[in-house]
Amino acid sequence: MLTPIEFNLLLVFMRSPGRVYTRSDLVDLLTNSNFTGLDSTLNVHIRNLRLKIEPDPAKPHYIETVFGVGYRFQQDT
Repeated sequence: MLTPIEFNLLLVFMRSPGRVYTRSDLVDLLTNSNFTGLDSTLNVHIRNLRLKIEPDPAKPHYIETVFGVGYRFQQDT
């Protein structure tokens, strides 16, 4: 089960797989989902989402961190 914010976050990622979203982009896209918080709050939502969808959250396959930029959803190849 996903929280509404986790669901909306996953939806954003899945609509544009491979696209890198900055934290600012994600915060802006989630503000309509009653998201209020800082970058650190976003990090917690990303971590919780990874715990729920990743086979091994310590080595994420689906939600990749692009260091210095943000996050992207990996396409399966």
